[in-house]
Amino acid sequence: MSRVLRVAAVQAPPIDSAAPLDRFVGDVRGVLERHEGIDLVVYPELHLMGTHGDDATQQQQLTERAVDLGGDLIRGLGDLARDSGIWLVPGSIAERRPDGGLHNTAVVFSPSGELVGYYRKIFPWRPFEQFVPGDRFTVVDLPGIGRIGLSICYDAWFPEVSRHLAWMGAEVVVNVVKTTTPDRRQEVVLARANSIVNQTFTVSVNAAGPVGMGCSLIVDPQGDRLEESMEPEARVLVADLDLDLVTRVREHGTEGTNRMWSQFDEADSALELPLYGGRIVPERWAVQVPPTEATPAPAHD
Repeated sequence: MSRVLRVAAVQAPPIDSAAPLDRFVGDVRGVLERHEGIDLVVYPELHLMGTHGDDATQQQQLTERAVDLGGDLIRGLGDLARDSGIWLVPGSIAERRPDGGLHNTAVVFSPSGELVGYYRKIFPWRPFEQFVPGDRFTVVDLPGIGRIGLSICYDAWFPEVSRHLAWMGAEVVVNVVKTTTPDRRQEVVLARANSIVNQTFTVSVNAAGPVGMGCSLIVDPQGDRLEESMEPEARVLVADLDLDLVTRVREHGTEGTNRMWSQFDEADSALELPLYGGRIVPERWAVQVPPTEATPAPAHD
């Protein structure tokens, strides 16, 4: 039996409202009415945290609108996922830390309404983003379907993120984005490149205009574009992701040729990685890719 994940990637402008949930519920229901059989709905980075004004004003708005992972907004999003019977990634939120700082945090809800995973952006876009970096990678199991990994916008520029998610068994990397600058053109290339070198699907959904540059896309494990928006206008990209394709590509190679996950033999010498003060240990690749179980989401801290 094939493992198909039907995804709706919603390229939309951020909701600039002190009470965004009511509008968001209507938006999601509209997507589901127009597109049948959706399993997973994904929105852009900070979609529910729309801001305006200069940098200082936007930072103040984010601080005012920040939420806790156990708060009303999270409960409301869980209710929406449950009532709709979908997996939901509503973009990312500004998560309030106990010390008053903020994380940029992507959240995932199951069709039963549970918060089943969250990821705090490891690479905020410095010096412009005043978020505290996260310290761990996150993958989430979708029982009976497969495993997704989470990344946020600028994370895509750091190959370590997508590679580690793939090493943790992610078959789909969900990259939520709010790029307002011309370098979205390069990010489109990176979405394809990250899929190719890690043999995963990539769902890269950017904010629409007038805030974002749009140009969202869904890429398969060989780098082919399944769906793509070339413009900033609001649009919903829908694609059926055959997750068994990840298995086939890794077994037989990209274009039947390249099998990067089988590159190392257990007898090979360890490869030093001085950049990290670490190393690739061949026997870890050979034995632990992919892991048999997803790493559970960390406790709310």
